[in-house]
Amino acid sequence: MRNKVEICGVDTSKLPVLNNDEMRELFKKMHEGDVSAREKLVNGNLRLVLSVIQRFNNRGEYVDDLFQVGCIGLMKSIDNFDLSQNVRFSTYAVPMIIGEIRRYLRDNNPIRVSRSLRDIAYKSLQVREKIVAETSKEPTAEEIAKELGVEPEEIVFALEAIQDPVSLFEPIYNDGGDPIYVMDQLSDEKNLDVHWIDEIALKEGIRRLNEREKLILKKRFFQGKTQMEVAEEIGISQAQVSRLEKAAIKQMSKNIESS
Repeated sequence: MRNKVEICGVDTSKLPVLNNDEMRELFKKMHEGDVSAREKLVNGNLRLVLSVIQRFNNRGEYVDDLFQVGCIGLMKSIDNFDLSQNVRFSTYAVPMIIGEIRRYLRDNNPIRVSRSLRDIAYKSLQVREKIVAETSKEPTAEEIAKELGVEPEEIVFALEAIQDPVSLFEPIYNDGGDPIYVMDQLSDEKNLDVHWIDEIALKEGIRRLNEREKLILKKRFFQGKTQMEVAEEIGISQAQVSRLEKAAIKQMSKNIESS
């Protein structure tokens, strides 16, 4: 048995490798209308796609799917590469391949974000950049909300919604030996006595809240639901949920301090 790996029916052990001179010659022929030259450029750079998709191995996606998406990014980079620029093709192509794969992962994320929420988030980022450029200061959610004419809670919720989740097994450092993962940077202090005492105080603080406040905190922090989900379940607006949640936490803090 020979050592080979097949992806999308392609035997990766037989993929060709092009040197810089061969690449430049093929690009010239392609720009002159030679279709076979473009095909050779694609086949000669499939190893580049393979190296890129290794960065996304921990996302739980099928390798074949990532490879096909990466090939789309490769073809786009081949069609748009400018020979007159003093840049290696791989330097130009890798970011485009990565971008294509990230778009695919974002669009196929099981955690769906509504278009209206994405619009608010992207507008918020534009307003933030504008304020930073004008004042050299990081704006608050209230300042961004005022500029867009929405509630501050909507700004916070929208920006949180477009953040990519980070895997606990995402490597953050590797010096050639065993990599350090995100989970290695998280401490477990749940068994400390101070937390046991805090838990008693927390339960007492919650006990003194009214039933609606208890319900909101239960759904938000014990069931892990978003403010939007809680709002839909109890029949009020997301902004109202946010205000009630803040008021409940503030009252609970007072209850704990007076215990």
